[in-house]
Amino acid sequence: MTVETNPLLSPSTLPYALPDFGRIREEHYLPAFRQGFDEQLAEIRRITMVRSMPTFENTLEALERSGELLDRVAHAFYTVSSADATAEIQAIDEELAPLMAAHQDAVLLDAALYWRVTQLHEQLDALPLEPEQRRLVERRHREMTLAGAALDEDAKRRLTEVNQLISSLSATFEKNLLADTNELAVIFDDPAELDGLSSGELSAAARAAADRGLDGKHLLALPLFTGHPALAVLTNRESRRRLMEASRSRGSRGGAYDNRAILAEIVSLRAERAALLGYPNHAAAVTADETAGAPEAVERMLRDLAVPAARNAVAERVALQQLIDETESAPFPLEAHDWAFYTEKLRAARYDIDTAVLRAWFDAERVLQEGVFAAAGRLYGLSFSERPDLPVYHPGARTFEVFEEDGSPLGLYVLDLYTRDSKRGGAWMNEIVSQSSLRGTLPVVANNLNVAQPADGEPTLLTFDEVNTLFHEFGHALHGLFSDVTYPHFSGTEVFRDFVEFPSQVNEMWMLWPDVLPGYARHHETGEPLPSELIARLQATETFNQGFETSEYLAAAWLDQALHRVPAGGTIDDVAAFEAAALADIGLADPAVPTRYSSPYFAHVFSGGYSAGYYSYIWSEVLDADTVEWFRENGGLTRANGERFRRRLLGVGGSKDPLEAYRDFRGRDADIAPLLTRRGLDG
Repeated sequence: MTVETNPLLSPSTLPYALPDFGRIREEHYLPAFRQGFDEQLAEIRRITMVRSMPTFENTLEALERSGELLDRVAHAFYTVSSADATAEIQAIDEELAPLMAAHQDAVLLDAALYWRVTQLHEQLDALPLEPEQRRLVERRHREMTLAGAALDEDAKRRLTEVNQLISSLSATFEKNLLADTNELAVIFDDPAELDGLSSGELSAAARAAADRGLDGKHLLALPLFTGHPALAVLTNRESRRRLMEASRSRGSRGGAYDNRAILAEIVSLRAERAALLGYPNHAAAVTADETAGAPEAVERMLRDLAVPAARNAVAERVALQQLIDETESAPFPLEAHDWAFYTEKLRAARYDIDTAVLRAWFDAERVLQEGVFAAAGRLYGLSFSERPDLPVYHPGARTFEVFEEDGSPLGLYVLDLYTRDSKRGGAWMNEIVSQSSLRGTLPVVANNLNVAQPADGEPTLLTFDEVNTLFHEFGHALHGLFSDVTYPHFSGTEVFRDFVEFPSQVNEMWMLWPDVLPGYARHHETGEPLPSELIARLQATETFNQGFETSEYLAAAWLDQALHRVPAGGTIDDVAAFEAAALADIGLADPAVPTRYSSPYFAHVFSGGYSAGYYSYIWSEVLDADTVEWFRENGGLTRANGERFRRRLLGVGGSKDPLEAYRDFRGRDADIAPLLTRRGLDG
């Protein structure tokens, strides 16, 4: 293909270098990737063939300039493959996975390039470098070393084979999970089985069924995590059981989409790779280059938190069982599919709050405009203007231009709100164009959620959790939008994995902030604000059900660690038995509190970037909770506070050690006490 026939082969002429999704076709991707691979390898050869001794400019800066075509193609493709994975895109992804892994190894394991980077690293103190340049030398050297650049050629060959196998298996895992999740969506013949859902939720379920040719029926799609929002409101216990059973069976019921053998092989290969690199297990290899430093530090935190979390969950279970015994004509033992339903009954009894009713106050468009955007405007001076003229990768996605307080352009923000069969589960942020002053690019970032889409003409009413998710993901988006670095290697969210969730978690605070919530929480029919007394009761429930929520999260984080502490040569013959033993070991084997993700559908660690790193959420939450305290102590939602947080922390991306950046912002290291109080673990 030529530049004339393949729009990916030349830089986009659209604003902000947005990929021209209106012209890009499936058949364009692989040829563009192959040309991108070839171009970057040629650029690397030119770096290593320079006869003069290494300098920052002829080695590190040249490396940062390399691979522009590949970056452009990869950002466009992976945006589409996660949000609109048609059969054609999935086939490309499977073919591409080992090719991409091989190319990354060809760069990271290049002996001549590593020699040049090492020469600069050894004389680092004598070089006249700016702080970001010095950081780039340090990071590139460490990353190449950890990737295996110092290994002998036989070990490198095996490492490359292992990386390609892992990449292929991960693509298959994700493909299987998407297919099994779609296949296991629960179909209801009688709307009476869905008693408890609102009219809007019923409409969305009917639309989802009709989209599959099941007119007259209702369909509830499964989210990525174990539970389901409908479990909190469905009065029919059998319907709740069916939902929970379908969710927990994903990837583990035999047949073409069973992920158990795949995940066991991934675990084995990761352990082998760690041994090649000189580590006892994959968890040790991963945490060696995170703020945690070692899996033992992660284990200490998880075990310390698991004890009070499990204790609180037991107390919550006792209270729920008592409620069942007192209110049901034929009482029954509480099971996992009952927890959310009776939790909401107990919440209503204790605090006079019905979270299902709250949806009427959470119209998605108002939440976005008067909540998420408005908070960013007040804190950072941003404004947003929708750009329907710009092409999107799917009709459901919307694009907004983002402006600074003085009217200068900052970047583009893409929101893709609704669920569909071609979109992977969960919610996420990704960069479509990364900011870099070296390359002259401004950021283009996307947020994806999986909200059920109601019938045409009906409002999209969000659950309480979906509102929280939107604020959370927008925190990631801000991290990308505020990037102010020279080198693309440090752009936006290119930070340690156990730090990347921190900015997004901080942004959640504005959801219930006293002068933000009234602006967007208005009844979708009457426009009346959410009653102030209800807001006060909402804020009073901060630690309610935290035993369950903390336990289900910690269980998943511990499973991730246990799986990835299997040594080289170790095997997992029975996934369910392995999980049961791991959960018993940490004291979280409560059948009424299932792990948030079970291994066969744990996309974060088997097809995402969180392997041995799912602990990152709670690790980052220590910083988050401490930061919330800082905002409260310093006047909250003010421009001065926003500027400090932006300039000292969000904007630096990976160009500064994250804990050093945190100390620069906070004035000290983080204190764990606010986290313990928030989760009710300090009692």
